Amino acid sequence: MAKNFKLHDSYQKKIEDEKKQRRFSTVKKGWGNGFVDHAVLNRKMFHPYFLGAWIGILFFKFLVIVLPYQVQMFIGRCLGRALGAISPSRKYILKCNLKLAFPMMSDEERRIMAHKVMENTGMAIFETGMAWFWSDRRLLKRCYIDEKELRKARELAKTGKPILALTAHFLTLEITARLYATFITPGVGIYRPSEHPVWEYTQVKGRLRKNIALIDHKDPKSMIKSLMRGIPVWYPPDQDYGRKASVFVPFFGVDKAATVVGTHNLAKVKGTRVQPIWTIRENGKYRLYVSDPLENFPTEDVVADTRRCNEVIEDMIRHAPEQYLWLHRRYKTVPDGVNPEERYPKILRN
Repeated sequence: MAKNFKLHDSYQKKIEDEKKQRRFSTVKKGWGNGFVDHAVLNRKMFHPYFLGAWIGILFFKFLVIVLPYQVQMFIGRCLGRALGAISPSRKYILKCNLKLAFPMMSDEERRIMAHKVMENTGMAIFETGMAWFWSDRRLLKRCYIDEKELRKARELAKTGKPILALTAHFLTLEITARLYATFITPGVGIYRPSEHPVWEYTQVKGRLRKNIALIDHKDPKSMIKSLMRGIPVWYPPDQDYGRKASVFVPFFGVDKAATVVGTHNLAKVKGTRVQPIWTIRENGKYRLYVSDPLENFPTEDVVADTRRCNEVIEDMIRHAPEQYLWLHRRYKTVPDGVNPEERYPKILRN
């Protein structure tokens, strides 16, 4: 009999934990209208309930700072391989995504890619720590950008025009945000606030090390205000957020993939330039790519603009598809007439 998967095996325990965390949480929709410009530390976070979280975060920070880079990457690859055994549902989602996205690949080619994705996922744990905890001097020794791209990006930033940094959920996304802020100009990131106050404090403090603020992904008004003030906004529109905010356009091998229309809407802010940015790990170095802004964007056709954004993101991913976050259900929302179970047949729907 085929095995089915639940994304949360201990769902009831998860709900109970969230209730306990919420008792002590300082999070209120992103600490006020979805806009966060500093990390909040208060006495509630030092309740004994959160002791384990503090120990885990401090130990992780210690490893990221003390261990040599090659050792961190070795441990990361090992953790990535172990992740498949720890979370078979995520491994199954990865298998389904690769089959949907790359139907022309052989089973063996997809198996090899899946193995690389898992390894890169483990390495990304430490790369996130690098982005949050490493000094500029240490990080920049492993990072670079093409001089021509750097000059053109700085020239655009100096104009004061609104910049919507079109990016995607690469496993190096945290490094991308810090590198753009360091090389070119600080900006504002889109994020998902956590109900866990210790983790929220940690991610906000880490992500604001070089940048100005974070905005809740459900707060488009703050995104628009940031653009109107000439502050760059990092925007990754490549996850499936359901029907209400999406249209169905091609994404790799799937002809009708639910894709958010936020890029089209935000680009309507007067003078906004949509500039693709992403980072790829290449031989132990991190290469920040900054493309020229999209021409003739946006148009009046939301579907055409969203399709075009997906094409740009596909081009990014093709540089290193194994470094993209394939572990989420990118294709979970389906158009009318398509059975959802065709895409992830073994995932039990709640």
